[in-house]
Amino acid sequence: MSNFDANPFADPFQDGSVTAATSSDKANLEDFNPFAQTANDNNAPAMMQPTNPPPPYTDYGSNNISPNSAPPVAAPAAPPVIPGHEELLKRQEELERKAEELQRREQQMASSNYNPRSNNWPPIPKWFPVGPCFYQDFSVDIPHEFQTTIKMLYYLWMFYCLVMFFNMLTSLAVFCVDSTTGTGFGLSILWWLLFTPCSLCWYRPAYKAFRSDSSFNFFLFFFIMFFQACVGVIMAVGIPNSGYSGWIVALGHFDASKGGPGIGIMASIQSTMFTVMAVLSIILLKKVHSVYRSTGASFEKAQQEFASDVMKNPGVQTAAANAAGAAASSAAQNLGGRY
Repeated sequence: MSNFDANPFADPFQDGSVTAATSSDKANLEDFNPFAQTANDNNAPAMMQPTNPPPPYTDYGSNNISPNSAPPVAAPAAPPVIPGHEELLKRQEELERKAEELQRREQQMASSNYNPRSNNWPPIPKWFPVGPCFYQDFSVDIPHEFQTTIKMLYYLWMFYCLVMFFNMLTSLAVFCVDSTTGTGFGLSILWWLLFTPCSLCWYRPAYKAFRSDSSFNFFLFFFIMFFQACVGVIMAVGIPNSGYSGWIVALGHFDASKGGPGIGIMASIQSTMFTVMAVLSIILLKKVHSVYRSTGASFEKAQQEFASDVMKNPGVQTAAANAAGAAASSAAQNLGGRY
């Protein structure tokens, strides 16, 4: 009944239970120190974290996979197909095989002390007492665009040697039927022995000119080849007793009293060969000159090359040093005589 006797309009916060609760919370708030718990929090055990994440959700019912089976492993993706890949692999294998073969040959050459730049022309056997004179290889020394021209000059040189040998035989045949042509036969032997090796004096400069783009060798070839073309015309004319069985000699021996048609035909063949040789000499001279003009060479460059080559010559250097020493000694003596 006491509750019903209380004043309903009294302050509710003055109630005993409320007052007790309020006073206890206030005391707790006043005693609260956040910095005091910081040290204790460091010693507190860390929260346990899950070591493995949960497996992804798998719909075992739709894929007919049992819950106890291992998860499916994805198959590696196939490499993309590149067009021509197999062809490239074959070419790479072929190049590797060629590289191995080249390396093997180089090792063999190194072990056998082989010199790739040793003289190889003319191709003389090793047992012969005289060896090759110089090195010649068109595919190595001559640029590709000039190989045809230098090969034509080489074939012309061989044709020239054949013509001079055949001229000696023709002169011998003419001398056998006409004893007055003995001088011509003797000169034909001399021309064959002399001009066959000397003809290298126009072929080798041409080879060196195309090999190293040498203006000096170009000019040397032009000078000697022009002389060769002029001599070729004289050979084709065939002045009697000049050593050349040209057209004059051929036409003069068709008579039966001078050997008959056999000697005349033989001399005519020789005259035709002289004519062809002269014409080819003029054509190739013009062709080489056109190539020379296209390379940008000049007479001044030829002079510089000549001066450089002369000064590099050991004999010239020795002679120049001796001349300079003699001049210095003479000047010193003259100076000493004055004083």
